[in-house]
Amino acid sequence: MKNNMITKVTLSAVCLSLMIGASGCDLQNDNEIAESTTHEETSEDRDTLYQVSLLQGLLQGDYNGSISIGELKACGDTGIGTFDRLNGELIMVDGVVYRAAGDGTVEVPSDDETIPFSNVTFMDADEEVSINNVASFDDLMEILNGKVAELGGNRFYMIRIDGVFNTVNARSEYAQDKPYEPLVVVLETDQTFFDMENVSGTVVGLYCPAYMSELNNAGWHLHFISDDRTSGGHVLDLAIEEAVITWDYTDTFEMILPDNDEFTQIDFSIDRSDDVRRAETNE
Repeated sequence: MKNNMITKVTLSAVCLSLMIGASGCDLQNDNEIAESTTHEETSEDRDTLYQVSLLQGLLQGDYNGSISIGELKACGDTGIGTFDRLNGELIMVDGVVYRAAGDGTVEVPSDDETIPFSNVTFMDADEEVSINNVASFDDLMEILNGKVAELGGNRFYMIRIDGVFNTVNARSEYAQDKPYEPLVVVLETDQTFFDMENVSGTVVGLYCPAYMSELNNAGWHLHFISDDRTSGGHVLDLAIEEAVITWDYTDTFEMILPDNDEFTQIDFSIDRSDDVRRAETNE
């Protein structure tokens, strides 16, 4: 997709200023990506969280990819999201994009595959914290939210948790066909659950502040990928034997809006908070 087909909105989590303008994320067209796979990011780029579209658009069935994986890699090396047609869960670790598919397989998709929704940044370690004997997802949330309360809840945090997991319960979805149904409808029939035990791996997690509730999920969103790259997905529950949490404090936000008929016709004035909760927790 060409740069002039993408609308970019930037927001500083510190000054809360909103503007339309040039992007620090060097989005290139597919030919340019093929010729050059490197991106000389600035320090400002590295402290920016890049978001493709809105979660609320995905909730209403806009599964149309708007930027390529190659373009997404120019925006960060760590993140989460999904793929065109809702074809599995996206986990980006160390600059590599993985797909945890609905059938339980994990693969590295091609750079020309497109993305309808994602959040990525360049991962820099601002702090590392060791944890052990975390019995449940709720216990992990208590640890993470306690740290957010200490650091301040009005900025973005990308984390990765590397370690040994006693259990991980994750989910993924099967690719959809048009006309697309809303996400909560898809999850009633086309999601698969995976139970992993005694597995080493990485959780990639994103925290969004409360003021992001109409653009994303306010709070935490976690994806998992095993060290052997054979299992993963959206995390619903887990238990941790021992791990290290790497925190990346991020104070700038940039949103890349898609250019398609479905997106332009979505009514974003409707409260989707209940749908967000159901999609995140499967409750």
